[in-house]
Amino acid sequence: MCDSDDHSDFIVDSSLTRRSVLVSLSSVAAVTALPATAFAASVIETDVMVKTADGAADAALFRPAGRGVWPAVLLWPDILGLRPVFREMGRRLAAQGYVVLVPNPFYRVRRAPIVTGPFDFGDKPAVAKLFALKDGLTDASVDSDTAAFLAFLDRQRPVDRGKGFGVQGYCFSGPFAFRAAALSPNRVRAVATFHGGGLVTSDPSSPHLLIPKTRARFLVAIARNDDQQQPDAKAVLKASFASAGRSAAVEVFRADHGWCVAGSPSYNEPEAERAWARLLQLYRARLV
Repeated sequence: MCDSDDHSDFIVDSSLTRRSVLVSLSSVAAVTALPATAFAASVIETDVMVKTADGAADAALFRPAGRGVWPAVLLWPDILGLRPVFREMGRRLAAQGYVVLVPNPFYRVRRAPIVTGPFDFGDKPAVAKLFALKDGLTDASVDSDTAAFLAFLDRQRPVDRGKGFGVQGYCFSGPFAFRAAALSPNRVRAVATFHGGGLVTSDPSSPHLLIPKTRARFLVAIARNDDQQQPDAKAVLKASFASAGRSAAVEVFRADHGWCVAGSPSYNEPEAERAWARLLQLYRARLV
């Protein structure tokens, strides 16, 4: 188990099969079907409960094995929530030298996993239930949860508090990452979104309007079919970053929405690996 300075909100959940294990280089590669070279070190994984203003959120915490301190990353999953594929992402990122928290965004309703097995987005009743969960998350609740998750990470002994946070989001959680950078501009120094939805809207709360409140460097990786549906969004984002004097890379990838998530019908391994490499470049440049 990862040590904490304050155990009051570091609750190991024993109601499910919980573990704090060393995941070896070879075993992680075997489970994920990724090359062993993708993982640089062993990783300790712990299932945790994080106290929030509305209760306690179940989450997975990953860190490199051994003694030391490392920068922290908050990894928001996509709309299907905390599940094995995002655990593998957390392990893979931790193996690169980061303490990674992957929360269940829907903890107010039920424990993860929210979805098990393949999900059919053509199943209208199932999609309606999923979007009802999504619609239950307000900007205020996301901000409150983000503050709790970042504070939790800062209380972990393996986290290097002298270095900034990275925050990344996928699909519906892309805006969450923007909001984190505005909520904690002095601590969030790198933001990445992958096929993020709703980054540019006509609402006064649109994520792109938060850019002047941030101090982070951004990577915005856009799916080509999302770009086809909203072709002006990338220009708006680029102009917003330039106007605010923020460093950002806004790029349309040669892949469709969901391409970064293994198991997705649109998963595109070459483009997913290219996006992953860009993520690591961002973190190595900013989380120092």
